[in-house]
Amino acid sequence: MTEDALRSPQVLVDALRDVNAFPEKTENVEFVQTQMSFVFLTDAFAYKIKKPVNLGYLDYTTLDKRLHFCNKELELNRRLAFGVYLAVLPVVRCGTRIAIGGEGEVIEYAVKMKRLPLEQLLDHLLLTGEVTETMVVQIAEKVAAFHKSAASGAEIGKFGELNAIRHNTDENFDQTAKYIGASITDKQYKRIRAFTDGFMQKNESLFTARVSQGRIKDCHGDLHAAHICFFEGITIFDCIEFSDRFRYCDVASEVTFLAMDIDRYGRADLSRAFIDAYVQQSGDTDIYRLLNFYKCYRAYVRGKVESFKLDDPYIADKNVPLSAARTYFSLAERYAREKPVVLLLAGLTGTGKTTVAEALARRAGFVVISSDVVRKNLAHVPLTEHHYADFKSDIYTGDFTRRTYDEMFVRARHALARGQWVILDASFKDRQDRITAKVLAGEAAADLFIAECVLDEHEVKKRLEQRLRDGSVSDGRWEIYKAQKGEFEAITEISPEEHIVVDTSGYIDDTINRILEKVA
Repeated sequence: MTEDALRSPQVLVDALRDVNAFPEKTENVEFVQTQMSFVFLTDAFAYKIKKPVNLGYLDYTTLDKRLHFCNKELELNRRLAFGVYLAVLPVVRCGTRIAIGGEGEVIEYAVKMKRLPLEQLLDHLLLTGEVTETMVVQIAEKVAAFHKSAASGAEIGKFGELNAIRHNTDENFDQTAKYIGASITDKQYKRIRAFTDGFMQKNESLFTARVSQGRIKDCHGDLHAAHICFFEGITIFDCIEFSDRFRYCDVASEVTFLAMDIDRYGRADLSRAFIDAYVQQSGDTDIYRLLNFYKCYRAYVRGKVESFKLDDPYIADKNVPLSAARTYFSLAERYAREKPVVLLLAGLTGTGKTTVAEALARRAGFVVISSDVVRKNLAHVPLTEHHYADFKSDIYTGDFTRRTYDEMFVRARHALARGQWVILDASFKDRQDRITAKVLAGEAAADLFIAECVLDEHEVKKRLEQRLRDGSVSDGRWEIYKAQKGEFEAITEISPEEHIVVDTSGYIDDTINRILEKVA
């Protein structure tokens, strides 16, 4: 074998798949590659070797540069994963044998880490449905504490100035223009760019305030679900070491990155819980104003990175990154929808409004304001306490119902002021209440849609009987259904495009998809 052949990346990869190439005994060696690295997994450890590549935003083309960035990776990641990042070791060649450590010519360097259990990674747990609100709150607490102690100052603060942010976004669009028609459509590209440029133009004072408040920090830089592991508490690993520009950022950009990634798994409810917990810990309420901007930015960056893989000669199957890139760009387009949404879930009791509301909240991040909950809040009674009163009596009198709707509208205004999408879950049998909601949406520069839930009466009766046995929040009964039906005023005050009639007897996922296609 020639000298050049011995130095080729493929020879290195083949050699380090040998169980005898490592300083400790191992029964197995698994090989994984990313766009930037070759990773070798032994039974207990991971060895990460940087590829000799120049991707424009990083340069690993010389051995000295790769050593420098290995050392920097060790140093920076020990901030959040001290016990995981162990050492930088030489990869040596002695004759034709290549190994980690030992005597010989140094041909590469490897970052040695403890091997993390894949089944405890946040991305895996999101896929299996094992993530709870408590878990994301714990992550928020760890990230908030990290940000509190992270380095800041005048030099770091420059990266939060509007011209620096604009440089990053312009670079994103310049670098992805060639993928139009492949991983991103022309419509998506133009819509996202218009939203991004417009938001920065309208909010210059907000970005300036972020810098003066010291919100620009030496962050992790790549905070998404695949870099968080429930191992030895919570381990956050694999920060960006190759570019200060990508790591020095607004803490809002950092936390919305993870929130975006959780959204991608269809768990907008957990995404919201994470953001709310971070804001509670940090007191940084302006994050809500920046939420969609930075979510859009971070989703776009992920789409860009996946698109770059289409040009990577080491990756044979291009369908995987192509699909991932399209998913991220679609997500970015959703965040670029400038107007918030008010969605009325209207219909008679027992037609499935609350089930649809809960599914939309989980999937798309709507804030749900339910008449059942608000009514009992106003009455100061537990949500599980039932009031099986006659129609329009007890807490269901006309006056109490008026108070309930008024309070729902107050809560909706507060949510819209924070840029949140709102579901109002009530019968909305009276046209005037629907008109009031439309006016409210207009005042908040939001779009209003009405999803009218309908269901066969036989199925309604079955569901209401089951509800009584299960002990739900609602006091709805068959008698209430029949009374409401006689008073329900037809929905004619909005356009057909704003009125979505949904038969809730089908699959809930189909119902949610149909609604989101209309409103998002």
